Amino acid sequence: MTEKSRSERRTGLLNGFAAYGMWGIVPLFWPLLRPAGAAEILAHRMVWSLLIVAVALLVMRRWAWAGELLRQPRKLGLVTVAAVVITVNWGVYIWAVNSGHVVEASLGYFINPLVTIALGVLLLKERLRPVQWAAVGVGFAAVLVLTIGYGRPPWISLSLAVSFATYGLVKKKVSLGGIESLAAETAVQFVPALAYLLWLSSHGGSTFASHGAGHATLLAATGLVTALPLVCFGAAAIRVPLSTLGLLQYLAPVFQFLLGILYFHEEMPLERWAGFGLVWVALVLLIGDALRMARRGARALRNGAAVPGSTATATTAVSAAPVTEGAVTGPDRPVDARP
Repeated sequence: MTEKSRSERRTGLLNGFAAYGMWGIVPLFWPLLRPAGAAEILAHRMVWSLLIVAVALLVMRRWAWAGELLRQPRKLGLVTVAAVVITVNWGVYIWAVNSGHVVEASLGYFINPLVTIALGVLLLKERLRPVQWAAVGVGFAAVLVLTIGYGRPPWISLSLAVSFATYGLVKKKVSLGGIESLAAETAVQFVPALAYLLWLSSHGGSTFASHGAGHATLLAATGLVTALPLVCFGAAAIRVPLSTLGLLQYLAPVFQFLLGILYFHEEMPLERWAGFGLVWVALVLLIGDALRMARRGARALRNGAAVPGSTATATTAVSAAPVTEGAVTGPDRPVDARP
């Protein structure tokens, strides 16, 4: 490895840590926006994200993709579906954090790989290796334990995991880069979000202009909170292997989990620890299997042979998990759409 390639890898790792670190500590930001409700925060996030991304695209002079997208109704329809699904994901996450459910929200991103695998089997007819089946089984047992622990199904976690896994599935069909994808999706969200904010203001329910310049600035900063980690993620994605990104992604839910316990002081009775423990066992199984297949694949490439048993590449633990708003997903690229 040359000095230049080592420097590029270090830069990529630093950007990866920055991206996932920001996504991991974002629960500290949403409570600062009170007394704005989750719906108002979500609408501001959509509006300001589009404005910031539009400025970035203008500076980089990257607009050609927009005309091509408008000439492809099917792809435009998929972008619309992706925008709707990620709206649900963002909205549930913001509400969960501001309602004192940070730990349960973090669980959603821990179990997302398992839900992605389930969707791959049910909808894409992918075949799983025995270890992957074992991981899915352990994950199902974890949900049952957590249902008993919470006294109800962990609907916040399941909503986040299912919405994000669906988002990833849709994004497999859309070939847009991270910033372009975020621009397209927020463009779909922009008009309904702006209309809601105008309606809210006309009925005296908006907090944007009624709680001082500081509050208004924080609401506008939701665009930066959305876009900045994506920029860092994009810088990391072109410099480090997908397997490295796949492992880094677990930093975000780990940070969220620790914040929920240590900073927000949420309760964690024994049965919840048991449920989370089962989830982590499932993830260890997936990661171990993915790393084993990656090593086997590397050997096969060196020897010019095919990799046996690799039919479920899109749903391995390393590649089937959350990342951030916008990038393409697939066996060779991660999804991106963090909370």
